[in-house]
Amino acid sequence: MTEYARRIVDDELDELLPSLAAISLDGPKGVGKTATGSRRAATVLSLDQRETADRLTADPGLLSRAPAPILLDEWQRLPESWDLVRREVDRDRTGGRFLLAGSAAPVHAPTHSGAGRIVSMRMRPLSVAERASDPATVSLASLFDGDAVIDGSTEWSLRDYIREIVASGFPGIRDLPGRARRLALDGYLTRIVERDMVEQGYRVRAPASIRAWLRAFAMATSSTAKYTTILDAATVGDADKPTKPTTIAYRAVLSQLWLLDPVEAWHPFDVDLGRISKAPKHHLADPALAARLMELDEDSLLDVREHAMIGPQHGAALGRLFEGLATLSMQTYAQAAEARLSHFRDQAGTHEVDLIAERQGRVVAIEVKLSASVEAKDVKHLTWLRERLGTRLADAVVVTTGPAAYRRPDGIAVVPLALLGP
Repeated sequence: MTEYARRIVDDELDELLPSLAAISLDGPKGVGKTATGSRRAATVLSLDQRETADRLTADPGLLSRAPAPILLDEWQRLPESWDLVRREVDRDRTGGRFLLAGSAAPVHAPTHSGAGRIVSMRMRPLSVAERASDPATVSLASLFDGDAVIDGSTEWSLRDYIREIVASGFPGIRDLPGRARRLALDGYLTRIVERDMVEQGYRVRAPASIRAWLRAFAMATSSTAKYTTILDAATVGDADKPTKPTTIAYRAVLSQLWLLDPVEAWHPFDVDLGRISKAPKHHLADPALAARLMELDEDSLLDVREHAMIGPQHGAALGRLFEGLATLSMQTYAQAAEARLSHFRDQAGTHEVDLIAERQGRVVAIEVKLSASVEAKDVKHLTWLRERLGTRLADAVVVTTGPAAYRRPDGIAVVPLALLGP
């Protein structure tokens, strides 16, 4: 059994679980929810096992008698378990009583939302800070606080980031040898299409069509491509295209499985930034899934900078996937910092910022650049935004593949992705 590697979410659980009676860890299969929950649980109820589910159904009082914290793993297999926990919390709000781990939204929703009783916390594949052996030297929280020290160096090179893109952030997959890892990723996607979607109540009539749509979605990584554009790319030469309701159903069930992780458009208050695009940026749960769907491995990505992808910018595959890796990491860091992650783009495409982290009205603006160096043209959108936000802009950062973190004379921070953390 491999040794447990501490996750960023562990710090959040250490802080919150003693005060909150019930926390639900939500995320796709394979991100480590069970391992993280089990290491702090006194009782584990695996509800994907029939005998355990039957036991809890027959004896709900078990939740009040068993030693706490109690982990209800794969709780969505027994949706009524949510309501049982909610009632227990109503009875006794003592902190640290329940952890619920779920890899899908339940087909039949619980009677009660759990609002005010059960707090949801997202768990994602490993961020770069959780993969790197060296500690991060630049903290997102410190960028918000205005006391960030922009310093540090890393030996990570472009090849290291490419390796991490294809390796995946799934703990049980990433350390496998190359061929075994590729088969594991293929199997993960096949299970989603042929089993998990069915378990969610979606009748899969044409698995190949769903797989083609997923591949097209992967090609739209880090873009705001319209869903009709994605559909057209998935059905080139196919006169019998899926209907719009069908593709909406794809998105709905894949979202229930936490496989889609979009970055919503930013809508700032009390500042005029012109007409703002409302379209989200598309991301799968892990950029390794996108790379695998496009059949791109470590060697091919090194030569794929001109490989076209979907979207108005027609960026290179590697650049889009590197932004996906940065976005996955920033989602985790933003959650730890109590911030919300979004992106900014005006409707004309004149100004855009890859990622906007916002906390209590303060903003950290982030550009992601697949390069070791930063030029004046790379920061023009950040300086434009700084002029309009004024003191609301806590900091502005260009995330790179370079060897060192530093601050430019214009005040923009330059930080290698390997040095950025929560």
